[in-house]
Parts: sequence; structure tokens; C-alpha cells
Amino acid sequence: MRSKSRTAHPIAEALSREELSRYRRHLILPEVGVEGQRKLKRSKVVLVGVGGLGSPAALYLAAAGVGEIGLVEDETVELSNLQRQVLYTTRDVGRAKLDAAKERIQALNPETRVVGHPHRLTKGNALDILAPYDIILDGTDNFPARYLVNDAAALLGKPDVYGSVSRFEGQTSVFDAQRGPCYRCLYPEPPRPDRFPPCAETGVAGVVPGVIGVLQATEVLKLLLGQGRPLIGRLLLFDALSLGFRELRVRKNPRCVLCSPRASQKGLVDYPRFPST
Repeated sequence: MRSKSRTAHPIAEALSREELSRYRRHLILPEVGVEGQRKLKRSKVVLVGVGGLGSPAALYLAAAGVGEIGLVEDETVELSNLQRQVLYTTRDVGRAKLDAAKERIQALNPETRVVGHPHRLTKGNALDILAPYDIILDGTDNFPARYLVNDAAALLGKPDVYGSVSRFEGQTSVFDAQRGPCYRCLYPEPPRPDRFPPCAETGVAGVVPGVIGVLQATEVLKLLLGQGRPLIGRLLLFDALSLGFRELRVRKNPRCVLCSPRASQKGLVDYPRFPST
């Protein structure tokens, strides 16, 4: 009994009394436990885009005890956002999303450090902004931004936890060029703008980004904890109308311009932006 007491004492020092209480349901999970919770506390995750996907992901990552969350966002809250961007309230309309998001996240968990990056991600700043983080969560809403996030993640050797939504459908995967395919292995080049109209034209059911964003947060936590089977090499498709999931295998492209042994792309590319979704 005495030896157990000596073992338990450093645990109390590693996590505060408040943290031991806050994360109690985590601590009793064998897959998490104290050491897993300490891993989460030491981790840094960046969300590129804090909209429909980033909102639920940010809340659950903060609630789980991720130590530092970076937010890359340069927009203000609009009334039309509130149908799906659950991080914000009606009182936030007109505020910078970064300010409102930081306030909400830290109200949920003051132990989480929130770092704001009030910029649009570009070829010139992407590597510098994303480099300090362990995992990149792609909450962007347009193809040029997705390719930029993927390319930066691959060049930095970091996982890109991807998600996208349209109408009643969504998809998610983990693109990790070190262990599997990247986004360009699946889609080598951005599509023409007329092939995929933005959600402002086609619409999106508000619950769909909630489902996909939570799945992205789940993948981030699995990667940080080293538990389970991440979605590397797998694309998960969600259909809300049938409430069904399908899984597609994604293989590494031996001719990928970015992550294959014969890669020809050595840097980032800025594609022309078209209306966002």
C-alpha cells in the first residue's frame, strides 16, 4: 500500500486537483489514464478555419484537455454562420471569429491555451504558422485552401486531419504523407470551380459539419494518444439522409507530385480562390 501511495503522489503533481476532477472520466479509461491525459496536456493542435467543422472540433479538443489550440481565422461572425457554426452565438455577430472563439473555448476549459492567427493561410505564411503544432486539423471550406493545408502538412511531416461537407453529405480522413497517402494522392489537382458549386448555392444541413467536425476531433485525439486505428489510407463518407457510413481505401500514389519518391513539387502552391462553401 505504501508503494502505491508513492506512485500516486507524482500523478497529483502532474495534474492539478481541478484537472484530476475535470478529466475523471478520461483517467479511468485504460486507453487514456494519467499518462494519456498528460500527453494531451503537452500537445499542440492547430485548426485552419473555425467555421462549421472547426467549431465542434475546437470545443471537443478543449474539453478533452489539449494543452494548446491554434486557430487560423480572419473572418467575422455573420448571422448566416449560426445555423452550423456552434462555437458562436447571436451576440457574437459582427465580432472577429478569433475573439469569440477564444472566449468560448477558455470559458469551457481555462487550462487550454488558445493562440490566434488572424490571417488567411497563404503560400507565404503557411509553413511558419503550422510548424509549431503536432497535428493540423483542416476546417477550410474551399479547394485551394485544402491543397495548401495538405501540401504544408506533407512538407512539415505532420498529419492533416481532413474534413469537408456539402448538402447532407460529408467526408473525413487523415492524410499523413509519412505513413500513407496525402490529399494529392486522392485528388492530384483542384477541380474546376463550376464542377463543385459552393454551399452558398447548394446549401448544407447544419448537423452535417457537426458530425464531421466531431469525427475529426476523434481522429486528432487518437493520434495524440497513439490509440486505435486512425483513418490513414481510408476515406470515410457520411450520408445524413440514410444515416449511413461508407469507407473507401485510399492508396499512396507512386507518382504523386508531392509525397512520392519522385516528387516534383518542392514547395507550396497558391491556387486562385473561388467562392467558399
